[in-house]
Amino acid sequence: MVYNFPLTKEQVLELIAKRATPFHLYDEKMIRENAERFNRIFSWMPGFKNYYAVKALPNPFILKILKASGMGADCSSLPELILAEKAGIAREDIMFSSNNTPAEEFVAAKKLGAIINLDDIRHIDFLEKSAGLPELLSFRYNPGPLKSGNVIIGRPEEAKYGLTGEQIVEAYRIARQKGVTRFGLHTMVASNELNEDYHIETAKMVFELVVDIYCQTGVRIEFVDLGGGYGVPYRPEEQKLDLKKVSAGIKSEYERLIVGNNLSPLKIYMENGRMITGPYGWLVARVRHLKSIYRDYIGLDASMADLMRPGMYGAYHHITVLGKETLPHDHKYDVTGSLCENNDKFAIERMLPSVEVGDVVVIHTTGAHGHAMGFNYNGQLRSAELLRRESGEVIVIRRAERLEDYFSTLNFSELDQFLAVENDC
Repeated sequence: MVYNFPLTKEQVLELIAKRATPFHLYDEKMIRENAERFNRIFSWMPGFKNYYAVKALPNPFILKILKASGMGADCSSLPELILAEKAGIAREDIMFSSNNTPAEEFVAAKKLGAIINLDDIRHIDFLEKSAGLPELLSFRYNPGPLKSGNVIIGRPEEAKYGLTGEQIVEAYRIARQKGVTRFGLHTMVASNELNEDYHIETAKMVFELVVDIYCQTGVRIEFVDLGGGYGVPYRPEEQKLDLKKVSAGIKSEYERLIVGNNLSPLKIYMENGRMITGPYGWLVARVRHLKSIYRDYIGLDASMADLMRPGMYGAYHHITVLGKETLPHDHKYDVTGSLCENNDKFAIERMLPSVEVGDVVVIHTTGAHGHAMGFNYNGQLRSAELLRRESGEVIVIRRAERLEDYFSTLNFSELDQFLAVENDC
C-alpha cells in the first residue's frame, strides 16, 4: 500500500501560516478521478449508479464533485437530504435509507421525489399515513444467519436494520395491493470489506431473492441496491480491493440468475462512500507536547473529536511525520489528543521517526467517517475542512468551529435569573 499526500512539507507550512491546524484536507482531482474510474468498472451494469453515502463526508462541495461524476446521494436523515438538495442532487438520484424514521423526514423525502427505502414492514402503513405511498418503493433486506457480517457492521441477525426473508416477500404483496407499481430491493451487510468474493456473494444473494420474490408474488424488481461496504486499505500490508474482479463476478451471477430467468433488465445501484473519498482525505496536525513516563507520548493539537475511529474501533490510520518520511522509524510512541479519556489515541506503540515539538503530522485515509464523526465532548471544537482544487488552490469548505458556536445553543439569557431564584431558596 502506497500512501499519497498531495502537498509537500513546504506547501503545508505555507498553508498552516494561513490556516491553523488541525484541519482535514481533501483532494478534488483524486476524488473525481477515483469516482470516474469506479463508474467505468461497473459501467456494464444496467442503469448503474453509485449513491454516495452522505454520512461518510457530509459536505456539499464534495457532493457537487461526485454529482458531476454521475453519482447520486444515499441519505439517512433530513439534514443529509438538505445537503443533497443544496448540491443539486434531485429526485431519484437521492436514495433515502433510514431507520426508526420520524414522519417529517418521510414527508421531506417524498416531497423531494427521492427513492424511499423502507427498513421495516410496519413502515408501509406509517409512510402511507404520514406522507402517502409513492409510485416507487424499496425495501431493505436483512438475511440474518444466511449471511455473515464483519467486524465493523456486526452479524446481520444482531443488526437493527431491514426485513427478514418472510417479511420482505409479504411487504411487496402489501405494497402492491396498496397501489405501489414500481419496486426496488436493497441490502447492506458489511463495512470496509476487502474480500472480493464477499461482495460477489452478496450480489448473488440479492439476485436469488429477486427471482424468489417474482416466483412468490409476481412482482418484478426494477432495481437492486447492493449497498456499500467496499473497503479501502488502511494498513501498509493491505491490498486494494480488486474492483475488476468484483465486477466480473457480479456480471457472471447477473447473467446466470437475472438474464437466465428472464428478469432483465434489472438496474444495479450501490451506495459506497468510503471507497470513493476515504483515501483522499488527511487530518493535518502539529505536535504540541512530548511526554515520557511509562511510554513515550506525542501530544497533537488534534484529538479524538477530529477522528474518532482509532479510539472507538481501535482502527488503524497510517501516520506520516512530514519531512521525516525517509528517516528510520526507530522510536515507539502513543500518538494522542488532549481529551480527558485514555482512548483519545490515534496510534498505540507506533514506530515513527524521532519527533520534535512543532513537527507536522499527517494522518491518512480520513476522507470518510473522519470529520463526519466529530463531536464536542470536553468542549472540543471541531476542525476545519479544506479542499485542494484541481488548480492547486486550497479553499475552506467548512470553517473551524469557534467558541461562540459551542455556546450558541445554551440559554445564557435565563442564567442570572435562575441563579437568583436558587439564592432566594
